[in-house]
Parts: sequence; C-alpha cells; structure tokens
Amino acid sequence: MKNEKKVRVRFAPSPTGELHIGGLRTALNNFLFARKNGGEFLLRVEDTDRKRFVEGSMERMIEDLRWAGLEFDGEPYIQSERLEIYKEYVQRLINEGKAYYCFCTPERLEQMREKQQQEKLAPKYDRHCLNLSTEDVKKKIENGEKYVVRFKIPEGTTIFEDLVFGKVEVKNENIDDQVLLKTDGFPTYHLAVVVDDYLMKISHIFRGAEWLPSTPKHVLLYQAFGWEKEMPEFVHMANILNKSKKKLSKREGSVSVADFRAQGYPASALVNFIALLGWNPKTQQEIFTMQELIEQFDVSKMNRAGGVFDIDRLNWISAQHIKRMSVEEIYIQALPFLEKKEYYKKWNAVQSALSAEEKEKYIKKIITIEKDRLEKFDQIGENNQFLFSDKIQISPDDLRWKDSSNEDTRNNLKKSLQVLENISESDWTLDNIEKKLLETAGDKRGDLLFPLRSALTGEKKSPSPFEVSWVLGKDTSIKRILSALDFLV
Repeated sequence: MKNEKKVRVRFAPSPTGELHIGGLRTALNNFLFARKNGGEFLLRVEDTDRKRFVEGSMERMIEDLRWAGLEFDGEPYIQSERLEIYKEYVQRLINEGKAYYCFCTPERLEQMREKQQQEKLAPKYDRHCLNLSTEDVKKKIENGEKYVVRFKIPEGTTIFEDLVFGKVEVKNENIDDQVLLKTDGFPTYHLAVVVDDYLMKISHIFRGAEWLPSTPKHVLLYQAFGWEKEMPEFVHMANILNKSKKKLSKREGSVSVADFRAQGYPASALVNFIALLGWNPKTQQEIFTMQELIEQFDVSKMNRAGGVFDIDRLNWISAQHIKRMSVEEIYIQALPFLEKKEYYKKWNAVQSALSAEEKEKYIKKIITIEKDRLEKFDQIGENNQFLFSDKIQISPDDLRWKDSSNEDTRNNLKKSLQVLENISESDWTLDNIEKKLLETAGDKRGDLLFPLRSALTGEKKSPSPFEVSWVLGKDTSIKRILSALDFLV
C-alpha cells in the first residue's frame, strides 16, 4: 500500500433508487478505512445518467447513511454541476488523438453487434469513425448529427494491482473503445469517475467486484492524462450473495436500507452484519460497535469469496445488539414502531387518565421483560398484547395445571392472590414478587405458577408470571386473578 498519500476515499452512489445493502457495504468500508487511517470520507453524487434519475433519491440515501452512523466530510460533489470540467478533459484527449468523435446511429451499432454475434466475435466497437477527417467531423457537427466521443484504446497490455484480488493483467485488444461523452453532453461513468477521483485526490477506491473488469479502462485513462503517479489504490470487494450463492439482486425482496429501517433493525446491528460480508476480523468476536469496527478494519482481511446474506444471522446479530442496549435507548428507538400498532392505539385511548410519564414508565417495564427476546424494534408488545388489553379470553381448561382439579386451581390462585395483596406498592418490584411467589410455591411451582400465568395473560406462552404481574401492576394483577376465579365457580 502506498503510504505517502493522505487517505481520501469516496462513496459515489447514483440517485436512481433506494440505497441498496451493497451500497451501504461500500460506503461502510470506505468510512471504516478513512476513520482508521485518519483520512477523509467524501460523498460524490454520480447523477449523469439522467434517464434513470429518481427525484428525492439522493436525499433519502444521505438520510440512510446518517442513520447508519456514516457521516461524510465536507459538502457532496455533484457530477451534474461539473459538466464543463468533463468536456474540457474530453477535448484534451481529442486534441491529443487519444479520443475521437463517433456518429454511428443506434441502428448501425445494432447491425454491427448482430454481425459480431453471427461470427462469434466479442462485442466491440469496430472503429468505423476513427479515421474521419477534421473537416468531416466539423461538417457532421454543423449538420446537427448526433455524436458520442470514444476513447481510443492503445495497443499493449494493461496491468494493475488490486489490494484484494492481487495482480490483474488484461490485453488491450480485448478492451472496447468506450464512450466518454454521451449524445446528451453528459459524461459516461468511465470518464467522470477518473476525472473526479483525480481532482478530488482520492487515494483508495472501494467498490464491488463487478467493477473489476472495467478497471483497465480507468487505468488507461489515467495513463492517457499522464496521471499515473496520482492513480488511486484499487480495492474491489467480493459481491454479496444470496443463499443460492448468486449475486444479491435488488429484485430479491427487502434489500434496501430503507426496508431494514422500516422493519425495526437497529442501525448498529445492520452495520455490524454488513461489515462481516466479505471481511473477516480473524478473531472469535462477532458483535462489534462502530468504534470496534474502525479499530479492527484491515484491507488485508477482506475476502475474495462473496459473503452470503443470511437473514437468520442478521436477526441473531440484531438480537445481541438490542440485549446490550439500555431500556432508555430501546424506548426511544422502538416507540415510533409501537405507536403504529393497533393494539397500542387502543390501549393509549383507553388509558387517557394516565399521564405521559406514567405511560412511558409502563412501556419501559414492557421493554425490560422483552428486551432479551427481541430481534427488532417493531416486535415490542407483538407477542404480549395482553399487556395492552383489559379483556383476557380464558377458560377453566386454560387455568388448570396438568391433572389439577378446579378446586386445586382455585386454591392455588387464592394463594397467589394473597401473596400479591400482601406486597405493598412501594415493594412492588420484580425481584420481590418473584421471591414471595417462589417461597409460597415451594416444590410445587407448576401448581401455583401455571394458573397464575394463565390468569394474568390468557396465553399458553408468555413471560413469567413474576414479570407480567410486575408490568401490569398490583391493581390490574389482582383484578385478573379475581376474574379468573369467577371462571372456576
């Protein structure tokens, strides 16, 4: 790696849709590398493909990046605001005989490709316009003929070093005379990326492995401009794969950052998961904070093999991050999801007598007992909706433990009732409730706790009766036990 350069990296998305998981991985690796090496992380908006431009896309991408904790340095570079710069550099190549005007129509290019296919030749421009005279070019332009500008690929071999894939060598005869300037006056990706990276003094380029075949074109452009010494280091990242080991497609369900945000994944969890796709820290550690990722990030630990996008692994990582959060952190991030739930809306309307502080305290108690079981923020209360309802559907069969009779069940519920009634409001803590009930249950925990849990929840699966009664509070817990006793008359 060249150490004399100040580290300057860029994330350069096109505003043609939502930020894809692959895009987030590219941005993240750039960000981690910059922060690890005391460099700069820049944003460049590559908006030269006007046909695919989506209004508002860039703003949403920036919002997603900031949500993920990826703050860029300085103001974004906007390619559409730099058109005159690209034209100047294209003209320079034309003047030096390294680029040429091409007036071929789409129809002619299609015929050319069909003939190449029939002759089993690699698709490549046949240089039909290469030897047009200056006068011919001038006349065609004056007549209003549409044109593009193509790069004249020189003879020889192009060699470059990639920090992940190693030495790459390509014969120039296999490289097409790529278009540099389109008919609409906008530059192509190949030209703009080289000019911008040079002018921005970019030291390292992180991008997906699908761009590896295009890199010889960029190397040749650097050479054509005489910028060999300023050429960045190339870091091509292995593709993210689906479970079939094929490249993850934008058409495969939820693969945009916005989708994962909407599902309630913590930003820290998604970042942790994405960081491990194609990068191996070479340790047993699996859960990372952003700071830990920065400290351990090393290009030499990036893999050539693609990382598989496994949603089950993401869910596990997400659960670990939520477990490590404080109740306050979870409350702040989960409340917007909870407020959209119908069961919460109904509960909130019924509990109009409660103050905002009392409602917050109640939700935080729910979070306390659920946090170790959560994978996403939108799961708050989902499996324990009885905590948001005054009506519990229950039958005598639901209350009985194994072969217990109704009388046995009634007696055990009365014991639980007596225990809870004797706990004062000031002593109504989770630890105290558990201690008192377990003392009363003795060796027959199921006999006492099963009907109590059913009476409090009306569910076959739920948190422990200690946790549920603590959340519900003394009055509501007692009311539910008394209601259950009525079923056992």
